[in-house]
Amino acid sequence: MTDDTPTTTTQTPDECPHCGKQPILCICEEIVALDNRVSLLILQHPQEQDKTLGSARLAVHMLSNAIFKVGLSWSSLAKALGRPADPKNWAILHLGSIQASDFPDGRDIAVFDAKGVAVADQTTALNHIEGVVIFDGTWSQAKTLWWRNAWVLKARRIALRPSTPSRYGNLRKEPRKEGLSSIEAAGMVLSRLETDPRYEEALGEAFAVMLSRFKAAKKAGLVSK
Repeated sequence: MTDDTPTTTTQTPDECPHCGKQPILCICEEIVALDNRVSLLILQHPQEQDKTLGSARLAVHMLSNAIFKVGLSWSSLAKALGRPADPKNWAILHLGSIQASDFPDGRDIAVFDAKGVAVADQTTALNHIEGVVIFDGTWSQAKTLWWRNAWVLKARRIALRPSTPSRYGNLRKEPRKEGLSSIEAAGMVLSRLETDPRYEEALGEAFAVMLSRFKAAKKAGLVSK
């Protein structure tokens, strides 16, 4: 059973309509907007609405070709996007049981089959991806979204092997050392698929500024988290 009605995000009048953060943490006026060719769809689990440290809405706000939805299930990729789309031409950012040793030599992004084996022709597989879906939530929440949306099984599975850990550091625990925030993952995957480092640089810098704002606000006692 699917529910194509998006979950409503609770937002107070003083929160930014774009990133959902309170003014002291909002950096929307400082960001650099990017026109991405490869589409991005971030599906957020309803229980992952972290307005203090969450990065998904900021990532989508920085990209011209990106959509953010909150919910548990959609009957199809087209329903989630609000426009026609074939999941076979899309990829799901997948962590699963894939390890660094599973990646082809020299690659930090790769397409894997349902058994977790890297496909033979990586260049062709990556070049034909029209869009990427990122599940925003904890590992268990991401698994829930995976199993609640049967259409993801028709999409390609891609995984990332970042060379450095998430900028979250000790602020948020990642289940695995290669885990990234949504905005970092979006930057990395778009940079690789479009062969353009600007995405990783711009989204990463914006995330760093946001975290710096948070640390300063926490030190001043303006946020409690």
